[in-house]
Amino acid sequence: MECTALTTAEDLDLKRSHCEHLGHQIAKLSAYIYAAEHRLLTLIREFDEQEGWAHLGFHSCAYWLNFKCGIDMNTARERVRVAHALGRLPKVDARFAKGAISYSKVRAVTRIADETNEDYLLMIAKHGTAHHVEKLVRLYRSAERLQDAGAAKEHHYNRQVNYHYDHDGCLVIKGRFPAEQGALIVKALEMAMEKQYPKNADPDVSAETSEPTPIATRSADALAEVAETYMNAKPVQNSTADRYQVVVHVAADVSAETPHLEGGPHVSAETSRRIACDCSVLGIRQDQDGEPLAIGRKTRSIPPAMRRALRMRDEGCRFPGCTNDKFVDGHHVEHWADGGETNLENLVLLCRRHHHLVHEGGFSCEKSKSGELIFRNQRDIALPAWASLPAIPDSDIEEWLDNEFWDRGVDSDTCRSQWYAGERMDWNLAVGHLFTKSTHGVSADYVPSG
Repeated sequence: MECTALTTAEDLDLKRSHCEHLGHQIAKLSAYIYAAEHRLLTLIREFDEQEGWAHLGFHSCAYWLNFKCGIDMNTARERVRVAHALGRLPKVDARFAKGAISYSKVRAVTRIADETNEDYLLMIAKHGTAHHVEKLVRLYRSAERLQDAGAAKEHHYNRQVNYHYDHDGCLVIKGRFPAEQGALIVKALEMAMEKQYPKNADPDVSAETSEPTPIATRSADALAEVAETYMNAKPVQNSTADRYQVVVHVAADVSAETPHLEGGPHVSAETSRRIACDCSVLGIRQDQDGEPLAIGRKTRSIPPAMRRALRMRDEGCRFPGCTNDKFVDGHHVEHWADGGETNLENLVLLCRRHHHLVHEGGFSCEKSKSGELIFRNQRDIALPAWASLPAIPDSDIEEWLDNEFWDRGVDSDTCRSQWYAGERMDWNLAVGHLFTKSTHGVSADYVPSG
């Protein structure tokens, strides 16, 4: 019995020792991972600032991360946000680089941190857990919203939208909205930008420069998408479809007359070709004085049955890396003006942004002899149809991390929170102190309790 008891005690000691060793390894590896995540975010920020994703036809850095690195869109957007925030927070950036604070803490801190409260938030991140940091940020943002309640009524009465046509024929819109109304509008614009991938409508951008579309331009395209969505809804009673049509006049002999909007300015020939890929076409015969002689029957370039088959086959935009499956156009691989036929073999679905890139953005779309769809960028380089991550070497991962981050002094205590279990955070005091650090000049008269 004594031998059995001794053996059991030795086994327990060995098990505890092994578990302690595992715990040290987990903590040390976690610190390495945080340091590696810092390097990853630094590279993402540099890659995004240099717009390395633009020449591949991606809408943003987040879409490139989704395609190339297998990161889901919400996580990719958050990584890009945090990456840019770290560029404005040198102290948080330095602590993160050493693996001393986790990505979860950094992600929370960067939602409210600035140069006035960076030290305080770092102190909370050092001594508190990720739960403490997340809750503090959440309570502070809630208290901050309460401070703004007094101005809400004035904002409501000052809401307005003004618009006029400028001297160059462009529509100029200026608006002012209460926060909740503005948030609804912004959300609609963001949804349009995220789901519809608005086209680059800037005529000054050269196809050779691979310049990305500015946010303001993408927002303008998104507003047009929102308007189109509304117009595609059930029509208002006593209205006709023609009332809401946007008409582009194109002469049969392209050299005879420049395409132009009805009652509006001229558009480029390539723009008219893109529009004609998938729209209603009405032929009008005119005499030499421009008087109409006969009006042909309006026909749809892509019949409904063929469109359904096209959607079933492509299931969304076929541009490499694009996942959009709404507001897509049928594109003629060989344009009908060049003799291309309107059949499934010659059609491909493209979202609005990529349809623009193929027509006016310097990109191209073609089919190989074997029928494979090939997209090329402005430098005539074929884009890859799939993404693959580099292979990880067979060498020990911890040895690799040691070699990569040997100068960081990482150990199992590097990222440990200096908080003693059982202690309670005074949330009112913590949030109130943030307001004293804030540059907003407001006081925390009421802070929600934890």
